[in-house]
Parts: sequence; structure tokens; C-alpha cells
Amino acid sequence: MSSGYKFAVLILSHGRADNVYTVETLRRCGYTGNIYFVLDDQDTTADEYKKQFGENNVIVFSKKEIAKTFDVGDSIQDLPPAVVYARNASFQIARDLGLDYFMQLDDDYTSFMFRWIEEKKLKHSYIKDMDKVFEAMIEFLNVSNATTFAMAQGGDFMGGIGSTAATKPLLRKAMNSFLFKTDNPTTFVGRINEDVNTYVVEGSRGKLFLTTTAMMLTQQQTQKNKGGLTEIYLEVGTYVKSFYTVMMAPSCVTVRSMGTSHKRLHHSVKWNNTVPKIISDRHRK
Repeated sequence: MSSGYKFAVLILSHGRADNVYTVETLRRCGYTGNIYFVLDDQDTTADEYKKQFGENNVIVFSKKEIAKTFDVGDSIQDLPPAVVYARNASFQIARDLGLDYFMQLDDDYTSFMFRWIEEKKLKHSYIKDMDKVFEAMIEFLNVSNATTFAMAQGGDFMGGIGSTAATKPLLRKAMNSFLFKTDNPTTFVGRINEDVNTYVVEGSRGKLFLTTTAMMLTQQQTQKNKGGLTEIYLEVGTYVKSFYTVMMAPSCVTVRSMGTSHKRLHHSVKWNNTVPKIISDRHRK
């Protein structure tokens, strides 16, 4: 990257050394910068990552120590696989690496693309210069003073040109991918559904968590790709997952039935009750 700041991608992974999609996808999309893998010290496959990606590019943190720094939202005594530990450990890792900014990514992305509406159709094209994309995202992060900035996901565009993502340039949430300024950290909460938990809790306190709908990432289907969070999702399902956020913010989050032929419970955020808003001057007394 041509800018004067130091930036890198941190890929949060667990047990998937031989099944990482994101690195190849980033390189194919034109990213030329550094990539580091963030693993917890309970991952028995750490040596495989080091062999595959280079010892200097694999960083192992103490899961037990980072667990002391945030609210997991339950009374489970052991430390089952969950990405929230790596999310919170990443800030100190970024400081140790001397990074000014970093992008947290999962390990299962298969594409990055631009999205737009043209002739009443939802169009896309694959990103070819990810370096410039990250530079633009960093510029927006600074201008907006947001805590984090994310890319949209495929599910955000369900419904095509009528979807929320297709009709709004920004969404006040952030999931899955997170761009951070190292000296402006946040704390993720909840063992699972940690991204939703955090943008709701921190959003209610006035922090900006934003997603651009001009770009989208795609990933492997949840609960199909072995390793990572698959095992915990298979064990507890979306019912328990969604209720972590209800527990964190009962004033603005409920669960609802989602899907058509195969229905499942999913969180539902009532944004009118969630985040502070700017009131028009005409209402000033």
C-alpha cells in the first residue's frame, strides 16, 4: 500500500490450516500487504499454520488471559472455540506489530466485490485492487470517526434491488469484517453472536459501527466448513446464538422467525430503540 501508515490484515482462524480461503482470495483481488494469522493457544494445529504460512506470520495468544478482559455472557467454565477471544486479542497484537490500522477477517472468504444498481438490476464486479479499497476504507474511517468500518455480506442483499443494503449506502452495524484504528479499540462481548452483541451495546453508547453496501464479501456456508465456529454453532444452534444479544440488550433486541420453508429463530434489532440519533434543529427549544 502506498500510504504512509502501517496496515495489515489479521485473519482469525482455528483448526483450518489446510482449508483457508481468505488468503488466496485477497491475493487474487490485488492485496499486496502483510497477512497475519491470529490463533488461540488451544489450537493444536498451530504448527500446521506456521508450516503453511510462515512462522513469523502466525501469532498465538493466551485464550485464558484474554478471557479475563471481557464479558462472555454465560457461566460456561471451559473455553470452547469462539472467535470473540481472537477479536479482543487482536488490538494488543496490532500494537505489538506496530500497526496503525488493521483489518480483522475470517478465514473462509471466497470473493470480494463491488455492488450497485443499474437499469433496475443489482450488479456486481469483482475487486481487482484491494490495496486501494483498504486505503479508501481507512480514509472513510478517519473522516467519519467511526469505531469500525465493515463490508456488507451476501445476506444483506437478500431481496435484490429492494433489499436494505441495495437502497442505503451505509448500514449502522458491522459484522464479520472489521477495519480498526489500533489506538481506537473496542471490546467485543458475548461468547457467540459477538459482532451483533457489540455493535448493539456499543452503538447504544454512541459509538459508530458502519457497513458500506458498495462492497460485499462472500464466504463459505455457515456450519458446512469444518473448524472455526462450526462446532459451537452445530452444538447450540441459532436459538441460543440469538439470545446472547437479547440478553445483552433486551430493550431493543428480540428474536423472530426467519426463512421460508426452513424457518429458524434469529435476532431482530429494533433500531429506533437502539442507537442515539441526531435531532433536527427545528425541534430545538
